[in-house]
Amino acid sequence: MRTVRWYFDFVSPFSYLALWRLPEIAAEIEYRPVLFAGLLGQWGQMGPAEIAPKRLWTYRYCQWQADQLDIPFRFPAQHPFNPLHHLRLAIAAGTTPSAIRRIFETLWTSGAEPADPAAFGSLCAELNISADAITSPGVKSALRENTEQATARGVFGVPTFDVDGTLFWGADAIDFLKAYLEDPAILHSAEMKRLETLPVGAARKAG
Repeated sequence: MRTVRWYFDFVSPFSYLALWRLPEIAAEIEYRPVLFAGLLGQWGQMGPAEIAPKRLWTYRYCQWQADQLDIPFRFPAQHPFNPLHHLRLAIAAGTTPSAIRRIFETLWTSGAEPADPAAFGSLCAELNISADAITSPGVKSALRENTEQATARGVFGVPTFDVDGTLFWGADAIDFLKAYLEDPAILHSAEMKRLETLPVGAARKAG
């Protein structure tokens, strides 16, 4: 069976929505938590929540999509929030599917405050992870390495699925990914190959 590396960040509602569709993917899923802000910084981008009109549209679309898919979903009390502790918790917990799902559910179904120390402490206790483990140099280094590896592979957003270096970005790319896994030749048609060298006709000036 093929292996699909899944890059995600808990701050991303699209990552949460994608989580629910992972069973559709006929492959082994390798979970890779990354810091979305690090990806944005690497590529000089703004996140969707940093552009006011896009922020509201994104929130509405995510709520609508969750309703359509019958996925339990409620935005946290504040968004965006700092996901650093939750990302480190996931790594300290062994990046297991069960721990990843529990962290996502805590953040994206309760409407609670993500930065609430008591709630985070309860989550750590539930996953049997100590505060010292979360702040250990090894855990911090692993998250940093995950993010650096992601940008080196060309990952620019979350969620992103990586199959042997071929990237599929976004929760709405899952059908494309499934089609590729069934027939990788779909990326080798003449028109798909032409897209790889399509020239840039105009570019915005910097500044």
